[in-house]
Amino acid sequence: MVALTDVHLPMVPPGRLSLQVAEIAAHSTTFRCQDWDRDRFDIEFELRNGTTYNSFLVRGDRTALIDTTHAKFRDLYLAELQRRIDVTTIDYLVVNHTEPDHSGLVADLLALAPQITVVGTKVAIQFLQNQIHRPFAAQIVKSGDHLDLGQGHELAFISAPNLHWPDTMLTYDQGTHVLYTCDVLGMHYCDDTLYDEAPRLLEPDFQLYYDCLMAPNARSVLAALKRLEPFTIQQVATGHGPLLQHHLVDWFHYYREWSEAQAEKTPFVALFYTRGYGHSDQMALALGRGMMKTGLAVEAVDYLEVDTAIVRELVDSAAGVVVGMPPQDRPEFAPLLSTLLAAARPGQAIGLFETGGGQDEPIFPLRNRCTALGLTLGFEPILMKTDATPAIDKRCETAGLDLGQAIQARAAAKSRPTEPLTGLDQALGRLSTGLYLLTTQQGEVGGAMLASWVMRTSPQPPGLALAIAKDRAMASLLQWGDTFVLNVLEEGQNQRLIKHFLKRFPPGVDRFEGIATRRATNGSPILAEALAYLECTVTHRLETPDHWIVCATAQAGRVANPNGRTAIHHRTSGSHY
Repeated sequence: MVALTDVHLPMVPPGRLSLQVAEIAAHSTTFRCQDWDRDRFDIEFELRNGTTYNSFLVRGDRTALIDTTHAKFRDLYLAELQRRIDVTTIDYLVVNHTEPDHSGLVADLLALAPQITVVGTKVAIQFLQNQIHRPFAAQIVKSGDHLDLGQGHELAFISAPNLHWPDTMLTYDQGTHVLYTCDVLGMHYCDDTLYDEAPRLLEPDFQLYYDCLMAPNARSVLAALKRLEPFTIQQVATGHGPLLQHHLVDWFHYYREWSEAQAEKTPFVALFYTRGYGHSDQMALALGRGMMKTGLAVEAVDYLEVDTAIVRELVDSAAGVVVGMPPQDRPEFAPLLSTLLAAARPGQAIGLFETGGGQDEPIFPLRNRCTALGLTLGFEPILMKTDATPAIDKRCETAGLDLGQAIQARAAAKSRPTEPLTGLDQALGRLSTGLYLLTTQQGEVGGAMLASWVMRTSPQPPGLALAIAKDRAMASLLQWGDTFVLNVLEEGQNQRLIKHFLKRFPPGVDRFEGIATRRATNGSPILAEALAYLECTVTHRLETPDHWIVCATAQAGRVANPNGRTAIHHRTSGSHY
């Protein structure tokens, strides 16, 4: 008999935030934080039925908490957890994934119970150290590792990188046959039904969740499913939505079917790295994030988990290859690199990065070999000579964008029809626009881009909107609350600036070198040669199929030449730039 308890926050209207507690297996309890009215997740997609954030407590001779929850449930969750158990008796916190909706209360829990040992992948522990900024006991695990809690509860860990972060792992309780998956096989669906008793109600949200979070990494999904084959799974305890028990065969079938179809049609980049070595995990994450923004899939490949046959197959079918330098003192990596180069084909895009592990294979001899084989460098080699910083992350993400854009541009050129433009294309091209340079600086990370799709939206407060392609590096710097400067270009006086900022800059290069600038009040560069400028703050982001519509308000502005005219951009076609 499953016992359920509903707990509601005082003074919070019923149906908004609540907590459901239930026994799901022997000595195993779920805490389902129900967010009934959440209507958007990660900006990218709209929620139709709210969501839940699920946490689990497993008690043997020792006790493990598996994942926490969103910070918005801090008071409700911690009060109920402490009512159920003395938190100073919890031995382990298993972190399957460090995204804040699952790890939002890790710091709070450790403040209450500093004796807890945090268990996760190496990259998960690194992410948490950057989030928490306080020492804590940690145990790094990988596929094949076990943690015996006693009384039959032996936890097995399964690596599942890129589902949908590189830190992701799955946890299997061999005593209860429960698989704890965090994001994998989850869905954004909130109600009081604990299990998947009504699959027809759940299927649309299950597929939407897969399409938004898992489909870009379809090959990684298939790899994770293969790793799960040896396990007898009787229940899937997901991080979002109802737990899965009644229709497990169907849910796994959907994941496999959708992933196989997605893997066939989506071009991908094979990204080789060494998990746990230097900053390889973090750099691979940033590179992959940039490539995925261009619509490519990324197959992240740990050198420790592949053989030469898999390397050959991946490189042969990949649109591009990115290689993190493995350590020189591991002789087993040498045949993998040789196989990779032998399988690469002339014209294939490639990128190389050092991991900062201290014993990296030399990067420039490998670059020279790639060039001699006729491979195309998607970005200049990235050298890690310091500790990881936000600037290094941004440099890697920009490099991934550059490589992805180059691959997609070649594919578009091959598929672009040679027929004359249609009347619709020509008519859309007659919608002329102004020419602007958008600049921003956030800490060590800055950027600039030429913009033409800009319009006014309101007189008070002064509002404007601009369209930015999803695969532009600047898109990640234009979130809610971010600031920027919109520099208005002058007719007849803009060619130098346009020529400069349309150049492809190697990752990490100062894009403003040789350009006269001064700092705006919000910290972003004002271009001295611009006709006018506006200091702006992002207030909203709206999604279209391939662009973000970024809405902003202007706080300050000035015109340098009162007699100047805004530069105008005319197109021959409205279907592409």
